[in-house]
Parts: sequence; structure tokens; C-alpha cells
Amino acid sequence: MSTIRVGMIGTGGISQWHARQLLELKEVEIKAITDTSSENREKFATKFSLTGVKQFSEYQAMLEQVELDAVVICSPHTLHFQQATDVLNKGLHVLIEKPMTCSSEEAEQLIATAEKAGKVLQVSYQRHFQPEFLFIRDAIANGEIGKLTSITASLYQEWKQGTTGLWRQVPELSGGGMLMDSGSHIIDVLLWTTGLTPVEVKPSLHLQGAPVEIDSFTSIRFAEGAVAGLNVVGYAPCWHETYVFCGEEGGIFYDNGKITIRRLGEEPVVPELPKQTTNQDKSFIDAILGRHEVKVPGSFALKVVKFTEMIYQAAGYKPY
Repeated sequence: MSTIRVGMIGTGGISQWHARQLLELKEVEIKAITDTSSENREKFATKFSLTGVKQFSEYQAMLEQVELDAVVICSPHTLHFQQATDVLNKGLHVLIEKPMTCSSEEAEQLIATAEKAGKVLQVSYQRHFQPEFLFIRDAIANGEIGKLTSITASLYQEWKQGTTGLWRQVPELSGGGMLMDSGSHIIDVLLWTTGLTPVEVKPSLHLQGAPVEIDSFTSIRFAEGAVAGLNVVGYAPCWHETYVFCGEEGGIFYDNGKITIRRLGEEPVVPELPKQTTNQDKSFIDAILGRHEVKVPGSFALKVVKFTEMIYQAAGYKPY
């Protein structure tokens, strides 16, 4: 397979990131795009000089009429499950935006469908490829700060202000609010970098007058003994992302991309980070071509879905 023929479902904001990264790869050709908005499709095709690309308003027509090898799904959250299921059953590989699905039942079904089809199912959690988070994960795994005792993970974003009137605040499309959307990345980091197993959550959610939850504060207890605080704030004046990983022998402090290692009585250390070698799109194509394993498989994304579900259930919150 010399060229991977890619179709795209959704041509909104995040799809443009995928298109840029896909078009950097000599093995990839974007053959078709689907979006219910003809205006979005035209803007997308023009921006990336996709003069010969076929355009569709319905993804089923794209799957029937175009010879493809893979599909990138960038649609509203609650549509992911059916779209990815149909793509896999067509015998195509899938790269799906977060969250993989909006329920653990759907996630488990999707994983089974991918296994039956024998196709790659990768979820687009880009932090798995970013040097800062690769460093944190490796440092924790190598015992740089000893056994983890506590973690604080926080994201502040002007999410409420920026999504008012858009599908992200329509529960039937979003499947939830800030926690289900941007918060999915923070949960991803919390679970992936630490490898911990959450067993108990005590959340507090606030809708801030919106149709979906905006702010959430959750205390967490892990099976391995550590505790954590997860703060996902969607009614903020700006983006700010922080993590603190405390262990028995030190701590890792992350503040908007800057990392410091602290140990008791010692001067802070700013570590040298690894070089970035891939991204969510390149790794997806490389997995299809058999160059390495799937970097963010459905089995991991299921953990994020289950954890989000735990928080909503513990809060007695049903988004839709």
C-alpha cells in the first residue's frame, strides 16, 4: 500500500490541524471530505488546495462512492460511535477525535468492531506525542519522584463564552460540557502519564446557566493509594493548564508547557525534553503501514470514557 487514501468527516476547526499534518506526509492523499455545511467544505478545500477532492454532505455517500483506506472523524461527539462503526464495517481504518464515544458501552462495542474488522482504531489525543508529557510519563515510570502520592490537574478555559450557540452546548450533540470536551484531554494526561487506576470520585459540577456543565471539581482516590484533584473550569478569562505530580521523593510541576522538578531542600531543575518525532496523524498512518503499534488505541481511550462516566454518574448528572 504505497498511498493511503483518506476521507474526512467534518471540516470544522480541528479538522484543519489534521489536514495540515496529513498533507505533510508523502504517503497520504485526501480523496474526499464530508460536512453538512457546503460553506465549510468549500473553505476547507480552498485552504488546503484540494481542487480534485470529492465533497459530500452525508458521510454514507462518501463511503459508498469513493475508494478509501482510512477516515478521520472530526464530527460532534455523539455522532462518533455510529460513524466510526460504519467506517470500520466498510473495512477502513479510523482516526477519531476525542472523546472516542460518549459512553463506555459504545466504546467497548467500537473496540470489538475494530478487532473484528482487523483495522486500526486510533484516538486523537495529541499530548501522547508532545515532549512535555512524554517526559512526565517517562519520569514517573522511571521513579524520578518516587511513588506517586498526589496529583492536581487543572484546565481553565473561556469555554462557555466561546461555545455559546454552537453544537458543543447542545447536549444531544456534545454528550456533555467542558469535561466531555476539553476536559477529555486533561483526563487523558492524568491517566496516561501516571498509569493509576481510579476507584472513587467525588465531583461537584456547575452549569453556570448553560445547557451543559461548565465547571467541575473532582476529588479522586486511586487503587494504588494516590489521591488527586481534577479541576476543569470552563468559565474562565483565558486558557491556563497546570499539573502537579507529587511523589515520595519529589515533584513535577507543569505550568502552560514549562516543567520544573522539585526535591526537598534542593534548587529547582528545568529538565531537557525529548524531541518530538511524530504526531497523531503521522502515527496513525505509520500504524496502518505496520511501522509501529497503534499509539493511542481504543482500549486506552475507553479508560477516559469510563472515568468521565464515573464523574457524571457520581454527580447524578445526565447530559442528554
